[in-house]
Amino acid sequence: MTTPPTALMITPDRPIDGAPAVRRVFVLDQDHGAVVRAEVLATALGVCEVRVNGVPVSPDVLTPGWTSYEWRLRYAQWDATPLLVGLPDDRAVIEAVIGSGWYSGHLGWDGNSEVYGAERAVLIELRILFADGHVQTVGTDETWTSLPTETTADDLYDGQRIDRRLVGAADRFAAASRPGEGGVKVVPFDAARLTAYTSPPVRRQEEIAPIRVWRSPAGALLADFGQNLVGWTRLTVRGIAGQEITVRHAEVLDEEELGTRPLRRARATDVFVLSGADDVFEPTLTFHGFRYVEVSGWSGADDDLGAALRAVVIGSDLIRTGTFRSSHPLLNRLHENIVWGMRGNFVDVPTDCPQRDERLGWTGDLAAFAETAVYLYDAEAFLADWLRDLAVEQEHADGRIPIVVPDNLKYEEIGAMAAAMGSSLVIALWNDAACWVPWAMYEAYGDASVLADQYASMTGHVRRVGAALSPRGLLEGGFQLGDWLDPTAPPDAPHMAKADPAVVATACVHRSVMIARDAACVLGRDDDAAEFDALAARIGDAFVEHWVSDGRIHSDAPTVYALAIVFGLLDGTDRAAAGDRLAELVAEAGHVITTGFAGTPFILTALSETGDLETAYRLLLQEDCPSWLYPVTMGATTMWERWDSMLPDGTINPGEMTSFNHYAFGAVATWLHRVVAGLAPAAPGYARVRIAPRPPSAGLTSAETALESRHGRIATGWSVDDGVLRVVATLPEGVTAEVSLPSGFTAEVGTGTHEWSEPFPACIARSAARVLSGTSAGESAG
Repeated sequence: MTTPPTALMITPDRPIDGAPAVRRVFVLDQDHGAVVRAEVLATALGVCEVRVNGVPVSPDVLTPGWTSYEWRLRYAQWDATPLLVGLPDDRAVIEAVIGSGWYSGHLGWDGNSEVYGAERAVLIELRILFADGHVQTVGTDETWTSLPTETTADDLYDGQRIDRRLVGAADRFAAASRPGEGGVKVVPFDAARLTAYTSPPVRRQEEIAPIRVWRSPAGALLADFGQNLVGWTRLTVRGIAGQEITVRHAEVLDEEELGTRPLRRARATDVFVLSGADDVFEPTLTFHGFRYVEVSGWSGADDDLGAALRAVVIGSDLIRTGTFRSSHPLLNRLHENIVWGMRGNFVDVPTDCPQRDERLGWTGDLAAFAETAVYLYDAEAFLADWLRDLAVEQEHADGRIPIVVPDNLKYEEIGAMAAAMGSSLVIALWNDAACWVPWAMYEAYGDASVLADQYASMTGHVRRVGAALSPRGLLEGGFQLGDWLDPTAPPDAPHMAKADPAVVATACVHRSVMIARDAACVLGRDDDAAEFDALAARIGDAFVEHWVSDGRIHSDAPTVYALAIVFGLLDGTDRAAAGDRLAELVAEAGHVITTGFAGTPFILTALSETGDLETAYRLLLQEDCPSWLYPVTMGATTMWERWDSMLPDGTINPGEMTSFNHYAFGAVATWLHRVVAGLAPAAPGYARVRIAPRPPSAGLTSAETALESRHGRIATGWSVDDGVLRVVATLPEGVTAEVSLPSGFTAEVGTGTHEWSEPFPACIARSAARVLSGTSAGESAG
């Protein structure tokens, strides 16, 4: 009972406002014994919720999510056995409510809807196995009926309207036909597009009560959940039939009122119409990014709203694997903000933001964040499924990787920038997700199958890079997004960074070519490995020849130095000079952030690898704007899109592009794990690790991290007390570690718990650079 469904895709045969339902009343086949197993296979052009006899079949929501619908449509498989055992008259009703979802609802920032199609539809197949082996199948076809539901409007961006005076859920599951019930029609659909779920489903994760309910200066009733989150609110209420309660959502307050301007066209508004009896409203066909809500139409006491209202947090059902804590409260909150940013943006697709009229799978955001993502959560299945969409979009675009996956932009007019991007064969960093993401997965989980599965995509990308190089061997000419959101760029032109976009682009694609070479080596593709090694050498040589002179890199911006150092474009004196110049630039800027999407994930690594650990820490622990900790001092509970999404005076950045939940700049967590706490992979899947904590001379007295790896729990931590550094590491069975302490001490250890101590911080200056570069061979001392 695991083959794909063979039922038909159906939709109501007439227009129905809001989210319609399709249903079928059936009787269990007789004389076959008891029901042994029952499963429901379900998918939709839109999203669907399936119930049997009024009971949800699964806790999953927003099924089947968002894929490249043209070529891949997932179907869910749910166990429905408990719902069909012991029926009093062997009679049952199966129903599916169909939401617009990503298929026909609003999508993108130009107000477009029906991007993939105008007609929402559903395909359901219920398979029932009896004791004698007989299988009864109840699948969607022309015999099903349709009817309106209490959801009279639904949209992912705009919200959901639920009118409980209309046909109630309990009535719909009566065997008799209901008022408004009509027929269905079959929607042409190629069943070859169907693919089973491999990505984890989206589910409710937790509930949060308001921490405060109050009236704004304008008299609006507001509630604060204390955490910027993604999901919806559930309201329990009793009132007069026809009474409307409206719930508006936003991430921040603006002059003490609900700050909705950053949502742009997204209304993010749910409307609940009361039945007159006890009602529980939960708008599961939409979702919002919010911390605050404004509730109008509430007739009870203001204080009672706190007990009646809950925020329901949703997200793809990922398992948490990586943790971090330190002695610095703001740093701990930063790490939690990164975690919450990932949770809110890993809702079936890895999106840029979850709240405004966008919520797209931007490839550049994920390329920057992938190493952090695969440490914080077991995201292997989630990302592997998304990479399948990347590959299929690439295949159908003549090898071009889109800047968003799934690629809805190919159906939309997105202005002059799109036309400019069309002139570039490769959009570096964004297109580089084809290589960076699978490699991050391989390093984290140790399974080379992701490299095999994505190999055609990876090699197609780097060969396209080779074709796009100028006669000088550089990726120059055309349009690049570059070091996107450099804080010194004009607010309305975030691509106009200090770093020359061609330098950034060439460095990024060099990394991709090196990754493709390494993937070819892992997979035994020796000829390809040689080809890519030569291509990488050509790019690297050209980079140095044309853009490196007397210790300076063209455009002399922090990002170009960070990328050149970390991506292996410099050797010897050039590398040392680049490290020195990077530290100078950071100091000249006052140790605030001067990098965007491309440079930020790598700047601390570049500083620490070239011996400027203390400079890296001054940058990390900076609290002035722009910095990682500035948003924390402003009360942020997720990562921001802009370093100054909220200005120091508490007002919202005036730019059109201002989100308070973007994970890209959260890539700094990788440095927290690997350098601050000191745990990094030394072999794919953490079969071998590097324990190399690098405390600062001041500002932190302890840090620790732990990872639930494929081999078991790996943990390391350190503390400084009375001038002594104490390090503890625990390794599971079969995992070995290279240990490197700031003094220069090194060791090799295996399974078990190990402890070391040494004087601190006197050793930092003389050995930090040598040890961080992996060249130290200190004395073996306990």
